[in-house]
Amino acid sequence: MKRIGAFIGVFLMGVSALYFTQRRHDSTPVSANAVVAVAADAQRDLSRVPMRLTRLSDEEEIAVGNELAGQYSIGATNLSAEELALDNYVRHVGRAVASHAHRRLPYSFHLLPNRTMINAFSLPGGPVYVGEGLLDLMTSEDELASVLGHEVEHIDHYHCAERVQIEAKLRNLELGVLGALVQIPLSVWEAGYNKDEELEADREGMRLAVLGGYSPYGAVTLFKKLARLHDEYIIHAQSPEEELSQLAIQSLEGYFRSHPLPSERLAQANSLIAQEGWQDRKAQRPFRVEYEVHNGKYVK
Repeated sequence: MKRIGAFIGVFLMGVSALYFTQRRHDSTPVSANAVVAVAADAQRDLSRVPMRLTRLSDEEEIAVGNELAGQYSIGATNLSAEELALDNYVRHVGRAVASHAHRRLPYSFHLLPNRTMINAFSLPGGPVYVGEGLLDLMTSEDELASVLGHEVEHIDHYHCAERVQIEAKLRNLELGVLGALVQIPLSVWEAGYNKDEELEADREGMRLAVLGGYSPYGAVTLFKKLARLHDEYIIHAQSPEEELSQLAIQSLEGYFRSHPLPSERLAQANSLIAQEGWQDRKAQRPFRVEYEVHNGKYVK
């Protein structure tokens, strides 16, 4: 009887609320956009719940990253003096940025000596790689800090770890078997992440750069360059010999396909600067690589 009474009470309250709502003459128009946005957010979060419940431990993630990094290892003896200097520079800036990450992982930073590679990517557990082609676009150390911060946050926010789980499931690989996980092709890590994760890495990467003493405008100037390059890519994709090499076109195709539009990333960066009150932090450090060569060898 108590349950029936409670049900009748709730039913009458609902009917009363509906009655008085319908009597209102000043009805407020309601858009479905907010509902759709909430539903999309909920769906995205729910899709990531299974990954969080079965998340790799830090030790497992680091082991996977180290195994994958072995496929990218380039001995110092195979780098020119200029490339060694760039590699050292990337490590120096990367350490300054990664020291402010939430997760205390063995972050490491590496140059990929390929001037047609206009991209950067990260692996689970800490390794970060930057293509020499992307470095060629930079004129400030702050731009480099923004890129490295972005890649650190892909690791820091478990984007890389969740990618391992997703790929392992798709390929029927055992999460606990390192040899199996190394079967995941390296192209998977170069391909980028979904739009929400890329924008999240942009935002949090800017915060890391600022905490590391860099200007948030490093991200702004780099996004402006990427926007111009995007326009050039669109115009000359059919005739790359006019402005860009065919290899650079292929690299840009992969980069722009896997990242939000530069204009959208630029808008978010400017919005974050206004929100955080960073407008006075405009001064940027020049992109300056110092090295010496003695008898054809790089000297630190």
